[in-house]
Order: sequence, then C-alpha cells, then structure tokens
Amino acid sequence: MSGDPHTSGRVRVLVADDSAFMRTALRRMIESDPALSVIDTAQTGLEALEKVAAQDPDVVTLDVEMPGMNGLETLNHIMADFPRPVLMVSSLTQEGAETTLEALDHGAFDCIPKQQSYACLDIVKIRDDLVAKIRAAAETRRRRIPAASAKKTANRAANAGPLAVTPAVVAVGTSTGGPKALQQILPQLPQDLGVGVLVVQHMPPGFTGPFARRLDHLCRISVREAAHGEPVEPGVVYIAPAGRHMTVARSSLSKITISLSQFPEGTLHRPSADVMMASVADVFGGLSMGIIMTGMGADGLQGMTAIARAGGLTIGQDAESCIVYGMPRSCAEAGILQRSVPLNSIPEQILRATRYRPHR
Repeated sequence: MSGDPHTSGRVRVLVADDSAFMRTALRRMIESDPALSVIDTAQTGLEALEKVAAQDPDVVTLDVEMPGMNGLETLNHIMADFPRPVLMVSSLTQEGAETTLEALDHGAFDCIPKQQSYACLDIVKIRDDLVAKIRAAAETRRRRIPAASAKKTANRAANAGPLAVTPAVVAVGTSTGGPKALQQILPQLPQDLGVGVLVVQHMPPGFTGPFARRLDHLCRISVREAAHGEPVEPGVVYIAPAGRHMTVARSSLSKITISLSQFPEGTLHRPSADVMMASVADVFGGLSMGIIMTGMGADGLQGMTAIARAGGLTIGQDAESCIVYGMPRSCAEAGILQRSVPLNSIPEQILRATRYRPHR
C-alpha cells in the first residue's frame, strides 16, 4: 500500500490500457481533478493485476480490449482476489458493448466510452463523466453511510399508506448500477403485465440496443429498444436509445406513441429521465407511476416531481440496495417519494399498483 504523501487524501487510481495514447489521455483527464491521482498505469491485464496487488488503488480503469488477458478476464481476477470498483473503458462497437455489459454483470462499477475520447469536441464531456464516475466509485468503496436526513425521509416514505392510483404506465429512471438492477427486477415482471414500461438508462451510444436484446432474452415480458412513432403497448418494456430523448404523445384517445428526438438540447443526459418522466406526467397525469433507481446525480428529480404533482405514484429505490444513492436520494430529500423500497421489492410494487392478477 502506497504511503506517498503526494496522493494522501486523494482518490488513488490505476489506469490499465494497452494504448500509450489512452493511458496519457486518461491520466490527464483524471488528474484535472485535484481530488484524484493516477498512482500508476498498466499495459496488460497481468501487469494490472500485479499493480492492484502491490499498490491497492481505490479505483481501476480497465480497457475492455487488451492483448493476452483481456479486460473481462482481468476484471474477474480483480473481483475474485482484490475486489474494488472497476470502470471499464470500452470502444463503441457492438462487440465492445456486449463485452462491457458482461463486465457489468461480473461486478464492474460502470463504463466509459473510448472512441469519443479521441474527439476534441467530446473531451470535456468525457472528462467530466470519467471524473464523476471515479469519485462515485471511490465513495462506494469507502462505504459511506447516506446522510441521516435522507435516510429518515426514505424511511417515512417506506411507511406511507396504500397506493390508491392504478397506473396506466410505468416510467423508470436509472444510471450507475442500473444495468445489473434492471436485470434483477425486469425478469420478475409477467408477460401479460397490463401496462407498458418506459426506461431511461444512461449508457453510451451503441449500448442500449445490445442491452435491450440481453434483457429480452432474460425476461418473460417483451423488452426492446424504443423506436420513433411506435405505440406504447401493455406487456412491453421500452429502453430509450442512447443519444436521444424519449417522450410520449397522445395520437388519439386510445393511442399513445413514442417520440425520439435530440431536443431539448442542453440536458446533462440524453436520454434524460427528467424529460421522459415529465412527458409521461403530461400525457398520463395521475395514471403515471414513476420509479427512480440507482444512479449518480439528480436526473429524474424534476420528472418525478412532475409525476407527483400530477397525482401519480412515486417509488424510490432505498439507499441500502443502491450501487449509488444519488438519483433516489435527490427525490427522497425533496420529499416527493411515496415509498422507498429495496430493489427486490420494486416488481411487487409494480404488480400491486397495477392490480395484476395472473391468468389461470
């Protein structure tokens, strides 16, 4: 374990990438934040394992595609022998996306896109995302307990009265930790669920299609990446495509359709849970059910507030079951959650609220 006074108090990061350019680029982006320090770099998976063992970094960034021992194999060794938060650095190819999704299943904290890091116009956004994810990852390793005020708010919400509304749609927002969380809860939903489910999961472009196919393979309920203009149907989960906002519009008295767009511009995330949920509140009003799950930041706060004000249901994932208690925390502290529940209770909340009765 390093006792270097220059890194004392800072988050200590190991960067593993076979590209010298990427090692330098990642180091510069990470060390642009004075709270972070790159203590060393590694060119191969084996070298990364040796340096994790010797230097005990707080967080590791790990290239998905490395020669010899690849990123997934290296991750498996880290999680088995030296468990700690690992950020996967992935190219935006289908193969890279599928491997990264597998890495998230195997315990990776989150991912960061690689190809965008070469583009000057994207470098600031990538840097901000990388720094935020490393800081959040380090927080989880330190096992900091959420603020008492947020926890008390959540506990009060969990003890709220019965859910009086029968929703016509479910809107879900999630980010860091979301892929694994969705893979836990969506397979518990029945094929004949009486409502459609709209999901915003923050992911790099090219990842949401493979993710939707992965979920569809795991679930009884149908899961697909949303398409512009398609109707919202019961028994279908719609994953918002990365890079586009997903909203809903009433095309007739009985038909609600999905719209995909670059607008509004200037949002921190695209797709944005706020944009999707505000649209749901506008179209469905009090027949909306909003669920906010694990993730950094506060995306979803405005949308969940809109659902609450419209008279809809608002459910938050509790602190103990979140990988990152950020998005639900912002809603809990704002006092807009009717209930705060463990992840594994969310499917039950959906079934009870929609008055689901299994067909015999």
